[in-house]
Amino acid sequence: MPGHIEMEDNSHNKILKLLEEKVLLKQEVFGSTKSVFDELKKSLNKIADDLKLSVKNISKELSIEFKDTGDYECQFILGDETLVFVMHTNIFTFDNSHEIWRQKYVQQDNRRSYCGKIFIYNFLYDSFHYNRINDVGYLIARIFINRERHFFVEGKKQIENLYNDFSTTILDSENILKIIESSILYSLDFDLFTPPFESIQNISVKDIMDSSLQSRIATGKRLGFAFENEGKIDL
Repeated sequence: MPGHIEMEDNSHNKILKLLEEKVLLKQEVFGSTKSVFDELKKSLNKIADDLKLSVKNISKELSIEFKDTGDYECQFILGDETLVFVMHTNIFTFDNSHEIWRQKYVQQDNRRSYCGKIFIYNFLYDSFHYNRINDVGYLIARIFINRERHFFVEGKKQIENLYNDFSTTILDSENILKIIESSILYSLDFDLFTPPFESIQNISVKDIMDSSLQSRIATGKRLGFAFENEGKIDL
């Protein structure tokens, strides 16, 4: 057949081997991560129901809600805070300098280094309620999970220090609950600061004419301020 190329047996076998080793492995990791994410959603829903009952005597105006916004996203609303949980649909490993490679657990089987990721962001509730599209949220944690449900967390120190032993820690229902609780406590303790006057003193007529002024003014908990002793988290 014109244009038909016969694949060499050696190349054919290499492709099959890589498909078996990488593609199937990534499917396993994806399945493990998705299972965790589904459990996380159930835990968030239960926490929301429990808190609703507990805060009735505190305030009838206090908003507590779990929103399932998609297969790989959900929101947890607590007062003026919104936590957004996002599962990445791709699978990742780590560069050679990462400390994960120094663990015997990974050295014994490098397939254990392949992980799915779940991100936890903190937004202001009003950012969504008033459609303030210029508002910013903050990544407070990202969870790495391998096919054996071993995990570790990178993020703000209050959360990260609790879950950093990848070789022994399993992401079971108890640890899922602890991560959620730690994230909620962190966001509630993370206060809104006003930005410097100079950063918001100029606004154009077009900004006001295009839409409401409320939606045009960017707001974030630390907008205009630098974090001290908090490292940048890459996506």
